[in-house]
Amino acid sequence: MSRKTRAIAATGVALALGLTTAACGGSKDDNKTGGGGSNGGKSAYNAAITDVVNPSTTKGGTLNLWGAQDADSWDPARGYYAFVWNLNRLYTRKLVDYAAAPGKPGLELQPDLAQAMPEISADKKTYTFKLRSGIKFDDGTPITSKDIKYGIERVWATDVISGGPVYLPGILDPKGEYKGPYKDTDPNKLGLKSVQTPDDSTIVFTLAKPTSDFMYLLAMPGSGPVPQKRDKGAQYGSAPAASGPYMFKEGSIQPGKGVTWVRNPNWDPATDPIRKALPDQITFTVTTNAEDMDNRLIAGTVDLDAGQTGVQATARTKILQDPTLKANADTPTTGFLRYAGLATSVAPLDNIECRKAVIYAADPTSLQTARGGPIAGGDIGTSMLPPNIAGSDAKYDPFNRLQGKPQPEEAAKALAACGKPNGFDVTIAVRNNKPAEVKTAEALQAALKASKINAKIEQYDGAQQASITGAPNNVKAKGYGIIIGGWGADYPTGSGYMQPLADSRFIPANGNYNLPEIKDPAIDGLFDQAAAETDPAKAAEIYGQINHKIMEGAYYLPFVVDKALNYRNPRLTNAYIHEAFGMIDFQALGVSDGK
Repeated sequence: MSRKTRAIAATGVALALGLTTAACGGSKDDNKTGGGGSNGGKSAYNAAITDVVNPSTTKGGTLNLWGAQDADSWDPARGYYAFVWNLNRLYTRKLVDYAAAPGKPGLELQPDLAQAMPEISADKKTYTFKLRSGIKFDDGTPITSKDIKYGIERVWATDVISGGPVYLPGILDPKGEYKGPYKDTDPNKLGLKSVQTPDDSTIVFTLAKPTSDFMYLLAMPGSGPVPQKRDKGAQYGSAPAASGPYMFKEGSIQPGKGVTWVRNPNWDPATDPIRKALPDQITFTVTTNAEDMDNRLIAGTVDLDAGQTGVQATARTKILQDPTLKANADTPTTGFLRYAGLATSVAPLDNIECRKAVIYAADPTSLQTARGGPIAGGDIGTSMLPPNIAGSDAKYDPFNRLQGKPQPEEAAKALAACGKPNGFDVTIAVRNNKPAEVKTAEALQAALKASKINAKIEQYDGAQQASITGAPNNVKAKGYGIIIGGWGADYPTGSGYMQPLADSRFIPANGNYNLPEIKDPAIDGLFDQAAAETDPAKAAEIYGQINHKIMEGAYYLPFVVDKALNYRNPRLTNAYIHEAFGMIDFQALGVSDGK
């Protein structure tokens, strides 16, 4: 991602096979001066990491969210940013979803549209769900199993609705026989054979083989119901149907400006064990001035930065030096890694030694500083598996990055080995609406120059990421050799983190996050082995092997294991960090003053 400009914090679990959820959680005690189970729900620095701050059941008022970046799409099958997945919980329900709770309990999946967790066959390939009664779309139409099937089938239509995750086809249609609902020859446009709807309240999935991560895929927004009669294909994101407690206010979706959600009158709280729907209205305003947004946050006229990627340097200093402001701030480990992808399609980075030269020439400390330093930016990154994913190894540092300095001698050796002893020219692509990313690009540019690698920085509109750095043909045509990015797990296992970044089968024409375009059959095979492994410990070992192969190929330059200093308006109620998203759980929030 940038995905999940997306972070889903993670653990190595396998709910789909009935295994125990054993969350690793991440380093939540770093620099902690408040919070914890003894805080009693009061606001304090880092309190929202483990507690519900200001718990309340009071309804009413308007929740005011701002952000420096618009949604990539409000279409549940297309949106891929973390904050967009988080916001999806307002209007998109799924068969199962993450529990509404801080800490490890938030990583548990629980029934949402389904009455209960599925009945799973003995061979672990068939999942049968029964739907709740009384569930409806915002127009009052009952939600049926066919609506859920149709919504899932849309994931196949990457030629029409590109940009979102594409895991399900490989599990439910590995031979690629189904072409999506827009090319479906079935008269009802429900021709995906591996998903059956014997009646309106029953849906049955038949997997090609046991897959330990399957249930996590059903918790993604793209697995939510879509009424076929309201589907506008590529334009569906301009007016999505709502199955959750909020719906889009008519005419409020304004690209680049924002959106407003109002109550869905056909949502029945008795059918929803997850959402409390406290505010009467929720607004999301897009700004191009992140520092102005920070000022508004501190002034109390904005409730929360929806991006949750951290305030800017000026606000960061102000918050950390003022005890009153600091008591309303948190610096969680987000579950993200921040990094640069080194594009193998762009010469001379098609040569592994030239890629190594970039990694050795980079300055780990200046990159960390650009992200905000060790407190608000994160720890120096050494590999491509974050510490809160099972299989990570904190001691694995193949490029000796923890020593914190550039390694010009090693860079020179690598340049000689790739036939570029006098260096080379390269272009760094970076999103223009992410100041911290621009600063890392500048820090990298400065360090590379010392090793005769002359980098030009090209900024682009982050909202267009899927078709710019996410389009392999465009990357090659523009010569984007180094692409600044960040990633959090799509779901909490090693495949949920690394597969979109390293599996050759996850390189679409648009919306690609395998930025280096890694095409290693050995890596692909290891992902398949891990998916079939029912023992989480053994799966974690395989993910460790994949991480080693990625680093051995010098495909990525890791910057930091991400932290973010975010400020929350004191008037917010029910504020807590959700470990599945690495940020505040938006759907849980209320406002204490009713305004």
